[in-house]
Amino acid sequence: MTGRVIITVLGKDKVGIVAGISKKLNELNGNIIDITQTIFEEELFAMIMLVDATKSPLDFEGFHQKLLEAEKEIGVKIYAQHEDIFKAMHRI
Repeated sequence: MTGRVIITVLGKDKVGIVAGISKKLNELNGNIIDITQTIFEEELFAMIMLVDATKSPLDFEGFHQKLLEAEKEIGVKIYAQHEDIFKAMHRI
């Protein structure tokens, strides 16, 4: 795959979310470049990651589908956008 991916993770806070996402990214040969996370009102977990996916053997759609599998395993909602699309949508 070419490029980087913006990944957003939302869900009820619990142990293992970051570990589960990191494990899935490792399986996909994705490298976390930047990560930020917060917990709102002691229960809502939110995380945004910038991931280098250039070494993944999958195209974006395949990469995204594998992340969606992690949604069910971890119990969170995962959104992924290719960096180029993200930048185009947020250009002023």
